[in-house]
Amino acid sequence: MSLSPAFLDELRARTSLSTLIGRTVKVQKAGREYKACCPFHNEKTPSFTINDEKGFYHCFGCGAHGDAIRWMTDQRGLPFMEAVKELAQAAGMDVPAPDPRAAKRAEQAKGLHDVMAAAQAFFEEQLGGIEGAEARAYLQKRGISAAMAKAFGFGFSPDGRGRLKAALKDFGEPLLIEAGLLIDPDGERDSYDRFRGRLMLPIRDIRGRVIAFGGRILGAGEPKYLNSPDTPLFDKGRTLYNIDRASPASRQAGRIIVVEGYMDVIALAQAGFGEAAAPLGTALTEHQIERLWKMADVPILCFDGDAAGQKAAIRAATRALPLLRPGMSLAFATLPGGQDPDDLIRAQGPQAMESVLGAAEPLVERLWKFEQAAAPLDTPEQRAALKQRLSGITDAIGHPDVRAHYVHAFRERYDALFFARQAFQPRHQRGGGARSGWQRDRKGNWKPPLPPAGSEARAIGASGMEQRLLRAILASLLRHPEQIALHRETLSGLRIADGALAELMKAMIAASFGKETVETGGLLTILGQGEVYNMAKGMLRADTFTFTPHRSKADSDRVQRDLDEAIRVMAQGPELEAALAEATRRARDDLNEDSFAEQQRVRELKLDHDRRLAELAQSEDSI
Repeated sequence: MSLSPAFLDELRARTSLSTLIGRTVKVQKAGREYKACCPFHNEKTPSFTINDEKGFYHCFGCGAHGDAIRWMTDQRGLPFMEAVKELAQAAGMDVPAPDPRAAKRAEQAKGLHDVMAAAQAFFEEQLGGIEGAEARAYLQKRGISAAMAKAFGFGFSPDGRGRLKAALKDFGEPLLIEAGLLIDPDGERDSYDRFRGRLMLPIRDIRGRVIAFGGRILGAGEPKYLNSPDTPLFDKGRTLYNIDRASPASRQAGRIIVVEGYMDVIALAQAGFGEAAAPLGTALTEHQIERLWKMADVPILCFDGDAAGQKAAIRAATRALPLLRPGMSLAFATLPGGQDPDDLIRAQGPQAMESVLGAAEPLVERLWKFEQAAAPLDTPEQRAALKQRLSGITDAIGHPDVRAHYVHAFRERYDALFFARQAFQPRHQRGGGARSGWQRDRKGNWKPPLPPAGSEARAIGASGMEQRLLRAILASLLRHPEQIALHRETLSGLRIADGALAELMKAMIAASFGKETVETGGLLTILGQGEVYNMAKGMLRADTFTFTPHRSKADSDRVQRDLDEAIRVMAQGPELEAALAEATRRARDDLNEDSFAEQQRVRELKLDHDRRLAELAQSEDSI
């Protein structure tokens, strides 16, 4: 919908900005302006000013600045059109309808909003009446205060098939059915109330309007929780419970917490965690994840510690994979087994809940632990199956940069789990004698001679295997120039012994900043004529040690995975050389249990690296 500047100017003119902001922030008159403590950052001395005459607010501390519409979008978290509609309603203005069909839909939605508001008033009235005694007792048992019950709009639906129907008869049965309040079994039998004998909770949209209901049964029966069906107002896969309150609270807290259900949200709110929301009886959907990312870059999913809760967490993690992008992810906080947020807070207080949230795991760590524990890892086949499962995860990630980092993170964990060796524990000679070169530490224990190590790591390509692998990497990058930019940072840090190869690498990295490097021909053109160009042409003519041309996404993914591993192994060599030299120096200066164990640990890592380097250099299929 396109709104004219004249309409928006009139809307701003009719809105008292100090009154609007004063609904959620304490403001004080200061001359012709108002002042307050800034709601966008924590401060003790007011630096936030509001100018009604000019229609803007400004914070001299953090720089927050805007008008009434900006306040609604930034502080309340409303989409632009929702902010305009709410301000227009308060100002007594009609938002222009773009066409007759949209106007008709708007009128229909208005009728549904009216009937839902009337139903909410009915349920609240019933909670306070005689029939609501059991529901009030339940709230008291759960420790829900009267103020909290009012804030969340608790109500009660009487146990009768037509009580709500009779109370809202003026709206007509068709509208009540469309709103999901009545069930229409067929054309022959009468419609009847959907919610009967239940504690009622309104489900609100981002603007705080009731769009659906959730009802909890008080006695025996199923289902325990019953939600409204999907209606023109309500799509359970796109809606989050408590979104209207959690959105502004998340901006204050700097985070958003996702829990399993209504009561978890309310328990957290009562304990001071107002930034909590919940899905509505379904697994977290892609639409809900996108909505959460509008409130915080890394929402914290805090599900119960039982099997069902952890299964829900992994489902959410899997659904998020295709959506991941730089900076946007999920974190996972696990409650103690058998406890929900209310149990934990009652037993140990809000600080225990804060500790659980503070220990939230990143998405990559949660996925790794889940797959590692999914099956035994005793045989080579089982370990290969783990690697295959991890590849399935990375293949599902849509963003190429995020996918590359996940590949690297999983490979590091996989290698550390299976290829790191225990420090070598030698046997002493019989008779108590020492082998040549062995020496005693300060405790009198015999230790083997330390291997020699240079004062610094040698350059890459000094050995035949390294140069063989380096040439393979360069040839692969020439065939797939789009990969250079993805690995540019690591490649730039390599110190290459061979001058000609170093010059070619330098030229390829420089060329990767241009648009022409998406094709091999364009890259060769940039390299120009001369020694570097001739070397590149020679590598392209070779049939070995290069990736096969990729003709599909799977081929492209394989190129990226294999290159990532080869470059990682190549780059690790100098790092391990330097680490081994430093560990050896420390052991020589002060030979003790700790320094010896560290030197042996790094030495084994270096041996593992050398073995992997040899495998890559000898396998034409790897690179």
